[in-house]
Amino acid sequence: MNTLAFMSRQPTHNNTEEEAFSPEPQNIIWTVPNAISFLRILSIPVIAVLISKRYLVWSLIILAISSASDGIDGYIARRFNQVSRIGQILDPIADRLLIICSMLALGWANILPWWLLIAVGSRDLIMLIEVLILSNNDYGPLPVHFVGKAGTALLLMSVPVLIVADLATTPFFMVLHFIGVAGAIWGAALYWTAGVIYITQGTILLQHDNSHTAERRRAHVR
Repeated sequence: MNTLAFMSRQPTHNNTEEEAFSPEPQNIIWTVPNAISFLRILSIPVIAVLISKRYLVWSLIILAISSASDGIDGYIARRFNQVSRIGQILDPIADRLLIICSMLALGWANILPWWLLIAVGSRDLIMLIEVLILSNNDYGPLPVHFVGKAGTALLLMSVPVLIVADLATTPFFMVLHFIGVAGAIWGAALYWTAGVIYITQGTILLQHDNSHTAERRRAHVR
């Protein structure tokens, strides 16, 4: 799909089938789904501290509750027509914070290599800069690519696997640790692949915008 056709400064609503399943986002803040999302974000530093202090069982329990709430808030929002624009922003923010904070804690606890944390963190920093640049040019967030979704899913799944793997030192848990690290590496690779796609899309948008600006200036001079 052409990026320029997908992205625009004004929202479009051509996909009536999608609208039938997902209510139009509203400019509301105080909703039950948003409250759940806020609580999920607040739970992330708690999970990170528990991991770093090696209270692994408690960290798994809170992580499981936090992960379950991710599906619950989405269901409530769609079921009771409480889909909001801020909710659409909070959900990916919570995922990114969970990945970064959990990997930071896993690195602090010497469960995960630091280079992997740096690889994931630097990608998110670059994406943040791109979002700010696009926002400064009146563009919204880029469409989420399935490669990015796959990378995020792998990184999120590797966190509980690595926590469980650190509960014991038997061969089974050692194999589980290697599986978790492998999943995190593959997740980081897909994460960066999606990052390159987003950078390419953003560059095309800005070039297209600059070309139109130049054309308008030439027309004005004439």
